[in-house]
Parts: sequence; C-alpha cells; structure tokens
Amino acid sequence: MLLGDSAGWRVVLCVMSCVLSVAGAQDTHMTHALRLMSETPLIDGHNDLPWQLRMKFNNQLSNVDLYTLNNTHTNIPKIREGRLGAQFWSAYVPCESQYKDAVRQTLEQIDVVHRMCQKYPEVFMFAASSQDIVEAFAQKKTASLIGVEGGHSLDSSLGTLRTMYQLGARYLTLTHSCNTPWADNWLVDTGSEPSQHNGLSKFGKQLIVEMNRLGMLIDLAHVTEKVMDQVLDMSMAPVIFSHSSAYTICPHKRNVPDRILKRVRDKQGIVMINFYNDYVTCSKTASLSDVADHFDHIRSVAGAGIIGFGGDYDGVGRVPVGLEDVSKVPGLVAELLKRGWNDTEIKDALGDNLLRVFREVEKVRNNLRDSHPDDLPIPYSEVKNTCRTSYGYPDPDSGGPVLTLSPLALLLALVLGGLAA
Repeated sequence: MLLGDSAGWRVVLCVMSCVLSVAGAQDTHMTHALRLMSETPLIDGHNDLPWQLRMKFNNQLSNVDLYTLNNTHTNIPKIREGRLGAQFWSAYVPCESQYKDAVRQTLEQIDVVHRMCQKYPEVFMFAASSQDIVEAFAQKKTASLIGVEGGHSLDSSLGTLRTMYQLGARYLTLTHSCNTPWADNWLVDTGSEPSQHNGLSKFGKQLIVEMNRLGMLIDLAHVTEKVMDQVLDMSMAPVIFSHSSAYTICPHKRNVPDRILKRVRDKQGIVMINFYNDYVTCSKTASLSDVADHFDHIRSVAGAGIIGFGGDYDGVGRVPVGLEDVSKVPGLVAELLKRGWNDTEIKDALGDNLLRVFREVEKVRNNLRDSHPDDLPIPYSEVKNTCRTSYGYPDPDSGGPVLTLSPLALLLALVLGGLAA
C-alpha cells in the first residue's frame, strides 16, 4: 500500500477502529464484572489448597508463605486479584485411607484450614455460618469455610460427623470416588464398580436426617444418580453440588443430568460449576468460553437461581485457557455479561444463591433444635474389617445381643432350671 493511497488508509483506520471498539467493549464488561464482585461476594464451592499444603509441605505452614507460593492455582495475590469473597476449603483425604487413618487425616486437614486463617488474619476469616460470610465480605476478607470431601472420612460414624461439624465443617460430600459402607459413588454409574447399596443404605439415610438436624450442607458432587434422587426425595433442606458441571454439555458421570438440574431447582438447591477440563469438554483441553457454556446451559434448563462457582482449583491438573488460576475468575464473570446475563443473574451465581441455600439449611436446623442426636450406630456386620474393633457392639459374630451372665447368676439359672424340670 502506498502512503498516498487514501483508500488503503481508510481500510487501516477501519480495522484499528474495530479492534479498539472490541477492546473497549471487553474493558467495559470487565469493569462491570468487578463492580458486581465488589457488591456481592464470589463464593467458590471447592478448592483443594489444603491438600496441596499436605502434599508439598506435610501441613507445616511454618515452611510456606502463601504470599509467594507460586506452584499452585491459589495464593494470596491470586485470591485478591480474583476477588474471592468466600471459599469452601476442601478437607480431602484419598479413598486409600478408608478403613485406615481417614478420620485422623481429615482432622489434620480441618486443622490446617484453621491454622491458615490464624497465620493470615489480614486475609482470611474463618466462617461457619451464612452471616460469617457476609461479615467477612464487609471486612474485605475471604470467608474461609470447610467442606469434608468424602464420606469415607467419617468411618461410618455419626459421632464423627457431629465432631467435624463442631470443628467447623459445613458440608459433607457423601462419597468421593469410592463406595462407603453406606453410599454408592459416581463410578457405579460408569459400570466400572458394582453398586453395594442401590444408592443409600439404611444408615446412609440416617446420616441425611442427621445432617439436616445439624445444619450441614449435603454435597452430591460425587454420588450416583440413585443417591441424588434419594437425597432429593428425603432431605428437608436444599442440597448442593459443590463442584460439578452440566452432563448435557459434557456427558461425564461426575456432571449433573438435566432432569436432576430441574429437581435441584425444585429443591431450591445449587450446582457450583466445575472448571476441570475433563468435566468441561470431556477432553484434555478447554477454554473459558467452554465453561461459560455450562453456565448458559444450566440457566436455560433450570434458571440462574441454581448456579454457583465451584472451580476445583488445586484439585485438578488441567484447567481451561483463560481460567488458569483463581485470579482469572473475573474474566468468566465478564464473559457472562458479554453473553447477556443481567446483574441479578450474575449476583445470584456469584454468591446470593449459595447464601440463600445456606440460610435455608440453617433454618431447617433451627426448626429441628428440639430433636435429639441420632445415636444408633451402623450395624457391625456392615463395617467389620481388620482395622476396626467391635467395642460397644453386643456380639459382632451372632449379629444380635447376647446376655452375659456372672458365675453366680449362671449357677442360679441352672438351679432354677433344675427345679423347673
């Protein structure tokens, strides 16, 4: 093109104008997103930073600086850039710990979340209620909640469930990727594992009732469809999926089918959308736009009132381009605005939906305050293994109670028996 070619220059100016216009629109969406995030807390349903602290530092927080940690999806600068208002930190231990030291390891993961809040009080505020989230946001701190990821962490004990609740755990994912003695996990739906309970056992149903009584969020992220239906049928409170996506967009059994999305809507629950590539596109690669497709789909099927964010950061090895770490979430909010989501829908997804669910769970708890803790243990025959003792059970071999008689009582019984004869 010659410098004197006015037509050529007009083309150049037109292209530059279009580029600047697009960039300006993107900036406008991001400015809008950041404003909404300053008004409503971004509440993320699942982050595995505590597990990274175990694997990299054996939970020795004295050996880690969360301001400078750079080989995780999550650190303090990234949290601040991502405007993270509240986080459910995962107290996760692997299925391999089931029947061994799962309870101890889970308690240690709960402990490390508490210590993280104590070490960085200028950043984190420990939270155990919906009101705590609101107060932390007002103080410009990240509300830090605990979710126990996997029912194997309980060792089939309602007492352990209650103890973890008292220590601050506010949701339990009923299974991870293994069956427990009382619930089937999602792998059953793939055919790779057999069903052991046709969903929930009798004890599993006891546990749901006890979670309602405690005010503990029931997380269905890793269970079979049968368990989803059973819990949706019987729970008095709304349920959550802390880190799952839409099955219709990516037909992976960790995702939520449309009919269950509608049931979650009817139950006034929430699905917090996962960013793991394998659950976003059912492949090794994904983009921010692909994640937004899940938001759009769930909104179209069940409305924006059941949607939340459940990134699964630091628990997965592959995350979408554009969502490389927790600092990038505002870009997803801007993308939803670009797609026509209104302010109310955005605020619902950011945090208002989770706050509504949490408050309803607390309301159910308050209504049940006069009910007593369930102290009926799981039958010993359902948990008997070489790592468990039978103390407290009457007679684990017979499956029923046995009367233990003293020598004097036994002699008296024989005498009376002889007289009767």
